[in-house]
Amino acid sequence: MPMAESRSTNLSPIEVRNVDFHTDTQTHSPSSILSNEPIKLDIEHTVVEDDPRIWSNTKKTAILFIISGASMFAGLVTNIQNPANAQIERQLHASSGDISLTLSLFILIQGNFPIIWSAISEIKGRKLVYLLSIAFVILGSAIVAVSKTIGLVIGMRIVQAAGSSAVFAIGAATLADIYEPHQRGTIMGVYYSAPLLGPSLGPIFGGALTQGLSWRAVFWFLVIWGCIIFLAFLFLFKDTFRKERSVTYQNVLKRRLREQQLSEAKDELPKTSESEVGGENKMTLKDIEAQRAAILASTIKEVKLTITDVNPFPPYLSIVSRKNNLVILIASGLTFAFSFSIAYTCARTLSMYYNYNALKTGLVLFAYGIGCVSGSILGGRWSDRTLARLKAANGGISFPEMRLESTKIAMLWSPLSVIGYAWMCQERVNVAAVCVMLFLAGFLSVWIYASTLAYLVDANIGRSSMAVAINCSFRGLSACVAAEIAVPLQDTIGDGGLYTLWAGLMIVVECMILLVLYKGRKWREASVEQEKQKLDAK
Repeated sequence: MPMAESRSTNLSPIEVRNVDFHTDTQTHSPSSILSNEPIKLDIEHTVVEDDPRIWSNTKKTAILFIISGASMFAGLVTNIQNPANAQIERQLHASSGDISLTLSLFILIQGNFPIIWSAISEIKGRKLVYLLSIAFVILGSAIVAVSKTIGLVIGMRIVQAAGSSAVFAIGAATLADIYEPHQRGTIMGVYYSAPLLGPSLGPIFGGALTQGLSWRAVFWFLVIWGCIIFLAFLFLFKDTFRKERSVTYQNVLKRRLREQQLSEAKDELPKTSESEVGGENKMTLKDIEAQRAAILASTIKEVKLTITDVNPFPPYLSIVSRKNNLVILIASGLTFAFSFSIAYTCARTLSMYYNYNALKTGLVLFAYGIGCVSGSILGGRWSDRTLARLKAANGGISFPEMRLESTKIAMLWSPLSVIGYAWMCQERVNVAAVCVMLFLAGFLSVWIYASTLAYLVDANIGRSSMAVAINCSFRGLSACVAAEIAVPLQDTIGDGGLYTLWAGLMIVVECMILLVLYKGRKWREASVEQEKQKLDAK
């Protein structure tokens, strides 16, 4: 049976009674609605009250704008400190190792903490998580701004990292709540372009504030921006989370209902008469345990779930155990590690060999940021167009792997742009040529990444926030390793050798994406069937 197919049907309340819900499939024909045949829908299209999918375009655009602003803010928090590092080191009597620790711990925590935020959002909704996480960033930034020791700066940068990580995980999930799969490539491209501006604008803002005022002004700037984002979420954002469309919530709910039914059955069994036990109405505890409870809206309101009901590790293992997910996650992690490495080492090259100050360095890196933003937006649009074209050619039926076809156009040129950047930096050519290669490297790598991010969301229906959180985890671990090895490799083999190696890794990334394109559907369907069998066996 085809998996993760995408068609939309509006059902009346009477028709909904005949719907059989699945987490990874949506197949039905118009004739089935008129017959008694069960209609199979993916969990994304479960009928809910105040469906975010049918909100007005104005409301959806407002949500996209708020989330993009928050993700851009999170991107700025990551590296706006870089131009101020020398001043922080001097005024707080810190070592270069201390400064490196503030960066590596930040990216490590920011990459892995989204798993916690994602688990909370699956029970308490998106809005509460946004408000709590941004409050963490505001608090951490304010304390860093008044810090007098490097130890306190390191500690509060960790708090900042934990807070800024939430929007990277549940931002994409929020957009999945309100947009249909065929729209997500374009929307994810717009959304992901915002944090990509962070690595470019961060050095510019940080350099200007540090040179004009002091390093502390950088963090007061973050406090002000954070307060604006917090107020936007508090007054303008309406929660998009719906319990009925969350696989995590539904699984926890089913477990609680089974426990409740089992408890009630144990109370009823002693009251059963001898005649009933011997007759046709005989029912054992095992029979009751095997019954499937219908998850009705009234039941959801009656059963109160708490954070203690959500263990993020089973969903984590479930997603990573799917081969299609694991391969894409590794590819995504390597792509992000490349982006982090090139921004980090390019700043060092410009400072050491071109004698650029923090502000000039930021302006050069802006070329890379513009390339990333352009690649994200245009790549996302091309991804949607490719999906629509292939869906039409396939009789109106689509599956997530179709989206990856859109990455092929960039695959030939991406490694070549990385090699071009490598040897232009190595030969210290005019900075204008470096800017061109930075733009192309950013444009092509993110063109590919935009489609892989949308694929992760489409391929993990009902648990998109956890899938994106795990993606952040892989990105954070990869970037942390890249940050630790980039400078030693740059000093040993130069920019030419380092980015020739990265060009080879980008070819490996492309091969992994192609593997998922051609094998991913088979892997995914097999995983879904195995998970279903395990669930039925319980």
